Amino acid sequence: MRQKESTPRLLQAMRDAWALPDLRGKLIFTALMLVIFRFVAHIPLPGVDPVAMQNFFESSPLLGMLDLFSGGAMRNFSIAAMGVYPYITSSIVMTLLVPIIPRLREISAEGESGRHKINLYTHWLTVPLAALQGYTQFIVLRSAGTIAVTDPMAITAIVVSMTAGTMFLVWLGELITERGIGNGVSIIIFGGIVANLPQEIGRGLLTQEGGNFLGLIVFVIFFLVLVWLIVVFTEGHRRIPVQYAKAIFRGDKMYRQQGATHVPLRVNTAGMIPLIFAMSLMLFPGTIATYFMAPAGQPANFANTIAQWFNPSASMPIGIFYWALYFLLTVAFAFFYTMVIFEQMNIAKTLQQQGGFIPGVRPGKPTTDYLNRVINRITWGGALFLALVAVSPFIVGQGTGIQALQLSSTAVLIIVGVALDTMKQVEAQLTMRRYEGFLK
Repeated sequence: MRQKESTPRLLQAMRDAWALPDLRGKLIFTALMLVIFRFVAHIPLPGVDPVAMQNFFESSPLLGMLDLFSGGAMRNFSIAAMGVYPYITSSIVMTLLVPIIPRLREISAEGESGRHKINLYTHWLTVPLAALQGYTQFIVLRSAGTIAVTDPMAITAIVVSMTAGTMFLVWLGELITERGIGNGVSIIIFGGIVANLPQEIGRGLLTQEGGNFLGLIVFVIFFLVLVWLIVVFTEGHRRIPVQYAKAIFRGDKMYRQQGATHVPLRVNTAGMIPLIFAMSLMLFPGTIATYFMAPAGQPANFANTIAQWFNPSASMPIGIFYWALYFLLTVAFAFFYTMVIFEQMNIAKTLQQQGGFIPGVRPGKPTTDYLNRVINRITWGGALFLALVAVSPFIVGQGTGIQALQLSSTAVLIIVGVALDTMKQVEAQLTMRRYEGFLK
């Protein structure tokens, strides 16, 4: 008995999870879907110059970010080159449109059927977005000299193949959600980042910064602290006490009984979306400017200036401008996206419909105002945290001399967030069967 208690909690929970036939089947199914995803990511499209493609991706931070999310499929220019990024864009667009368009707001209020319709609209919107992004990506790569395809039919086939690849990955993600463990689309992104991250670490740290041993030690310590902070802020929430008046009938008489619970308001309600928004907005001007820059040896034009000011690797003091603006944009997007999500939750109305109330606060508009004040205060913590995560590569780069892995903080945020969510789902499965799980 003592030996069993000394077994590490995580290892014991993993053994318990594997011992359950249905849960083991879900884990195996999820792993098989990830294997299929990695096979698809290596099916290439024709007409690519691998050397030119490698050089181009190393010089473009924005494409490097998208390649990270696709698990290296974009760098290989495979049919899964866009990953599930168009679906994420479609989901964000629908999230922003629901509170704006009255008809969509009515549909979202219909419960499960409404969510199903919104999800269907999201899938429909993904197809044109994927086709547009695929064609844009093809044009950008061809203008950079990495693709030699010019035939219209061949271009159409490439764009259709890339769109089909994205929809296939979305379908795999939904299969994982339905029959596996975790959120399927998030698991696909997680699998892509994890598959590509070792190569990024090897290329960035071992080949470029291998002699800077003190810097590497500081970098590892920073990485561990960052993971700890991500866990703290991801799990951090403010508990709002709520009471419910319950009616109990005994014979012909009705008795009211008070039941107490709480509503958790997350410190980081927006997740990693504000950071992705801010990063895309910051990298876009510089990427576009590179196609209008003056050739080498000629006087610099306005595009050269834009490309320099929006370059994350720019030297001081220009680098201060880039990362300060990145910091401010992340904070702004965090508040904006949190307000959009919080308004859609409509907690005050839900509490009133269920007979719940916050002690000391009147139902209706006073409850809405109170919750808005609370979410505004705690969002400052989440927004500043995301902003610090955003600029952490610059801070650690200046402190250690290691300039590699500029996008590692975003990757770590996604990896830890998805891992926590998946562990909670496994924890729930184990708890239902009276097993001790991963989390206390």
